[in-house]
Amino acid sequence: MLDKPMPGRFLLLFILFLLSGCATTPEPLRGTFTPLSLQQAQTQNVVGQRVRWGGEIIATTPGKTETCFEVLARPLDDQARPIAGDSGQGRFIACAQGFYDPEVYAKGRELTVAGTLSTPLVSKIGAYDYRYARVNADNVYLWPQRPRYTAPPYYYDPFYGPFYDPFWPGPFRRWPYW
Repeated sequence: MLDKPMPGRFLLLFILFLLSGCATTPEPLRGTFTPLSLQQAQTQNVVGQRVRWGGEIIATTPGKTETCFEVLARPLDDQARPIAGDSGQGRFIACAQGFYDPEVYAKGRELTVAGTLSTPLVSKIGAYDYRYARVNADNVYLWPQRPRYTAPPYYYDPFYGPFYDPFWPGPFRRWPYW
């Protein structure tokens, strides 16, 4: 008599297969963070709260001991990666200890930071005074660039046309369906 496999084994293998495909957050960005929005950080006194924010780099400014990133905030997905699109939520400044090369951390790259909020600062965007939320970043994660989608080249089939369709209306039908 053949031993029949138990359904529990298949269920266990199926669950393990599903879990192996799950996306995970990179190690430097893991942890518990306060669910604060950028607008709350700009208007309320929330100094000292731990946050994980991300977005698109607008500018990278190295200083003597730290590098500051001006970031256009975007919502984060399950991996803590900024969601691409036009859903900007405002701007924030993230400053991290050390030197980060502005050519590597260039304008348009995606960045996620984890750190504590400090006192907001006011700076100008053009002639407008803008109140930036400021994050003292413990971890800075630069995401790999997304592959750009290119459309496949147009395909022309020289053997397809209206004269090859049996249901084409006209005097040149291939099949005598009339």
